Amino acid sequence: MSLVTHFLITRFMFYFLFHSSLKSLLLEAIQREPEHKVRYALAQLTAVILRNEKLEHWPQFIQFVLQTSRSAVPEHRQVGLLVLKCALDLSAELFKTHFPDLIKMFHHTLNDLQNPPVLFYTLQSLTSVVPEMASNEINLLRSLIAKILTAIRHLIQSNEVQACEAMEVFDELMEGEVSVVVHHLAEIIPFCLELAVNTSLSDNLRVKALSCLSFLIKLKSKSILKQKLLTPILSALFPIMCVEPPPGQMDPEDQEDESEILEEETEVQTPKHFAVQVIDMLALHLPPEKLFPQLTPLMEPCLLSSNPYQRKAGLMCLGVLSEGCAEHIRSKHLKSMLKVVCEALSNESQVVRNAALFALGQFSQNLQPDISEYSDSVLPLLLGYISQVDPSHTAHLTKAYYALENFVENLGSKIEPYLPTLMERILVSLDNSNSNRVKELSVSALGAIANGAEKLLLPYFSSVMESLKVHLVQTGEEGKHIQIQCLETLGVLVRNLGKDAFLPLAEDCCLLGLGLCDRMDDPDMRRCAYSLFAALSGIMEDSISVHLEKMTTLMLLSLKSKEGIVVHYSENRTFMLFEDEADEDDVIQDAEEEEEDPDIEGFSVENSYIEEKEDACLALGEIAYNASSSFFPYLDSCFKEMSKHIESPYTGVRKAAYDALGQLVRSMNNVCKKNPSEANTAALLCLLSLLIPPCLHGALHDKERAVVMSILDTLNHLLKEVKELCIREPSQLENLCTVIQAVLQCKTLCQDPDADDEDEQQAEMDSMLIEYAGEGIPLIAAAVGGATFAPYFAGFLPLLLNKVKPICSPAEKSFAVGTLAESVVAIGPATVQFVQQILPAFITGVRDEDNEVRSNSVFGLGVLAEHGGDIIQQQYPKLLSILSSIISCEKNARVMDNVCGAVSRMVLSHPNGVPLEQVFPVMLRSMPLKEDFEENTTVFKCIAFLYENFTSQVITQLAEIARIFGHCLGTKEIQPDTENCLILLLRDIAQKFPQDFHNALKSVPAEAASKLSAVLGPA
Repeated sequence: MSLVTHFLITRFMFYFLFHSSLKSLLLEAIQREPEHKVRYALAQLTAVILRNEKLEHWPQFIQFVLQTSRSAVPEHRQVGLLVLKCALDLSAELFKTHFPDLIKMFHHTLNDLQNPPVLFYTLQSLTSVVPEMASNEINLLRSLIAKILTAIRHLIQSNEVQACEAMEVFDELMEGEVSVVVHHLAEIIPFCLELAVNTSLSDNLRVKALSCLSFLIKLKSKSILKQKLLTPILSALFPIMCVEPPPGQMDPEDQEDESEILEEETEVQTPKHFAVQVIDMLALHLPPEKLFPQLTPLMEPCLLSSNPYQRKAGLMCLGVLSEGCAEHIRSKHLKSMLKVVCEALSNESQVVRNAALFALGQFSQNLQPDISEYSDSVLPLLLGYISQVDPSHTAHLTKAYYALENFVENLGSKIEPYLPTLMERILVSLDNSNSNRVKELSVSALGAIANGAEKLLLPYFSSVMESLKVHLVQTGEEGKHIQIQCLETLGVLVRNLGKDAFLPLAEDCCLLGLGLCDRMDDPDMRRCAYSLFAALSGIMEDSISVHLEKMTTLMLLSLKSKEGIVVHYSENRTFMLFEDEADEDDVIQDAEEEEEDPDIEGFSVENSYIEEKEDACLALGEIAYNASSSFFPYLDSCFKEMSKHIESPYTGVRKAAYDALGQLVRSMNNVCKKNPSEANTAALLCLLSLLIPPCLHGALHDKERAVVMSILDTLNHLLKEVKELCIREPSQLENLCTVIQAVLQCKTLCQDPDADDEDEQQAEMDSMLIEYAGEGIPLIAAAVGGATFAPYFAGFLPLLLNKVKPICSPAEKSFAVGTLAESVVAIGPATVQFVQQILPAFITGVRDEDNEVRSNSVFGLGVLAEHGGDIIQQQYPKLLSILSSIISCEKNARVMDNVCGAVSRMVLSHPNGVPLEQVFPVMLRSMPLKEDFEENTTVFKCIAFLYENFTSQVITQLAEIARIFGHCLGTKEIQPDTENCLILLLRDIAQKFPQDFHNALKSVPAEAASKLSAVLGPA
């Protein structure tokens, strides 16, 4: 044996003996060490060694844990669980083969009720184990739930902070193994309520309990209903919401001046505020028909109470209900609820008035367009209210402006009478106020007014730009917030005032935004600049190309940036003798490269940086779509970077990433249209192959409904624009239809796929998700053709017909009949095989109480007549009778417009089945169309068809036709190609039937006659 070999063997034996000895000494030392911090550090060192050694090379470790957990000495049991907890924190996957043994041990240690550290370490260990457990091991956890609840109760008595942290075991169970929790809802929810209502406990613990409750509602709302847990939840929440602050104090949100509100007060959640969020979660995830009957008896007494805090609770409740139950409120309660809120604005208590402003802002945001019908009463009330607020009371003024902004943003033409007053107030405040906060609020309100007024704002354009310019070019730190708000509002103005106003200023606006990005390091500023760039791309199109390199570089840097990441260290952070001070960026980088750092409990990202990434995605997508070919050089790098963000932990970023990726693909499709080539088509197909599979996976597996809606919307836009290239292979068609069917059956992860009753009433947000999926059905049919799609439609049909049952909400019925009608159009002649199944749904729908259901059903009858072949033609007498009865009593203009469209389709498809001399005059008397102007294309096509084939019918009714044409010509109610056809038709009639035409002209109003005469110029 050589000396070198002997040396190596000797060294290896020494290392092995020393290392084995070290491991044994460590475990012995931990048991002997009386000081907790030293013991904790040794436990973490043990965990690090174990991660490198693995359990198979240190079998004594698991033996140590199991033995000490059953020791007769309480401190030894604590040590065993502490060592295990630290090891699991670092690398729980090492223990997978031992999970059954550990679960058995947890059963034992959770009985150690007089030993709080053992309970705490056991629950922390369990929190680490749950995410790593295989599905076939989940049943092992079910019998632990009752013991977990008991253990937390005992922990509360000794250490509320630890009890709060221990409750995170429920977060892990709900996040990954919710099926375990469902079986114990009847124990977990009362437990959470018990903690939430206990005012002797810390706010953090009570909020944690409410947070668990909120998460359960989000995941298992149907189970909560079935187990009759809604009533106790509501009964517990209202007393929490009604609680008064200590004497002489106010809730932070009710302070008058924002400077009086401490920063920590704005960040800390209280039980009172979180209880309102739980109501919000109930509204988002429960059917309104189930929620309101149990909520109203608790809410109404609060709204009528003379106690300002009870009144506040009722108004806050109204406000949060308006998002999740919008359709229900719009159709049944809007007038009465709005009256309650408006009356509260004159209450003597500022607490009540603040809550009323919040509720009105929420109503304005969520109850459009119906709430705009009350503009004549609400807007003067708001303007009068704001005029009475002391400008120094900035917190109060902020709430008033919040309500005003949300109300005016969607008013459209209804804003016109109030525009002079609004603009005078805004411009005066912006130019003359001494308060930067008032100026900031005024600029924000200006953006909302622009969204509502659109082109009506043009007369104020020069004044507005002069006022904004002062703040946009300032360089002082004290004016930064106004400057950022001005930048955001500038983007809003670009979108609403368009090319005529901004194209001459577009280059300067680009340079302004880029200059601010160079000069200021602020995520909010960058976010607003990106939004401005996106808006400018809409008016500049290809001419924005000179700035694209710099813009895309900035936005990609934002997407890649790790700015704003906050590292959260454990309270028991390990002390290392030779620890170097590390820059936080190094910590973040190391955290990505290493499996785990035992000292780091987690990371969070400041909201402004998350929003920056979200807006960067959206802006890149919009710029790509608008700039088209000019964006092509940047498309690949942007696509690759944004693809990473569909896995973001932040809902808004994932949603924006899917939206933007879809726009990048559609941008490439536009390139293909402008410059068709094999290379461009190949690039488009490559992008589709990279985007569609993750979209389909995300639709099934993402836990957030908002993200899934975004995914489905992205797919729908691709189907609409890219069409058959999205579905080149049968497997792609199969996969896409499978996803849509899963959504319709409520079987995706964000829909509570374990629910077993498909016929239950649904939360409005669930119905909205289904509508997004349903929109894809006719789009797929149009992309692949009716004959190819018919077998798949046969699978969708029962699911859609299931939505027209009497128990279904108006929104569900409207969606179902609308989707059926659009599908008939897309499927075309292949519809024949489905006529007998679809027709009864439309006939039932035309008698519905809801206007939209009736309108969609009448449209459905028309398109079924158009595509249903001989089978539907046999039903013409019945259909004409139905339509005739509608005409005789219908008050809704859109329904009447669709009757005209339906009759026109019947005439075009089978004129011999229609008694024209009776039907045609009645149809003309119902024209011109009042709301659904898309049907003008069909009805005028029908008139042209009759002129060509049944000329006498048209000439007999020429006076009526002249009246209708005189109204429509020169308006936006008809498409340009339709208008051209009408002009040609008029000229032909005037040439062939001059006297009849002359008589008809004399019978119509002078303005219409003049318009008709004008179009009879040289052919």
